[in-house]
Amino acid sequence: MAERGGFDDFVAGRSAALLRTAYLLTGDHALAEDLLQAALAKSWFAWGRITGPPEPYVRRVIATTYTTWWRRRWRSEYPTGELPERAAAAGTDAVDDRDVLWRALGSLPRRQRAVVVLRYYEDLSEAETAAALGISRGTVKSQAAKALATLRRDGDLTRTMGGGR
Repeated sequence: MAERGGFDDFVAGRSAALLRTAYLLTGDHALAEDLLQAALAKSWFAWGRITGPPEPYVRRVIATTYTTWWRRRWRSEYPTGELPERAAAAGTDAVDDRDVLWRALGSLPRRQRAVVVLRYYEDLSEAETAAALGISRGTVKSQAAKALATLRRDGDLTRTMGGGR
């Protein structure tokens, strides 16, 4: 048990930042908590073998667990072609903009989404992103380029971010 010393302190000090990463990957708070819990459980078993700072290791576990998770989200809502009329309350533009961004991010394949989250939201370098995902820097570059190209083609996102309301 002595080799796992510091794990509790690490979790207490870094779990909020790690939960943010998990949330950015899943887009759902409950799933993010599940993802973080699964990653921390895996990391706890390997804690004595981790060399160097543990956060990059745990981030990699989060990213790989996310990309290989077999669970599918249950969806209680179904898309429809026509939305009902609704009155928009003043000050909801920022919420609407975030929603458009989340939907566009959620439409990306898992690996591309993981690259975008780690590279641009978490502000990791290409090398750090590659290490976190266990892929090459070239793969990070190509996945980021494909993801950004997909996001640029998203008409709702382009109108929202470009101010073309």
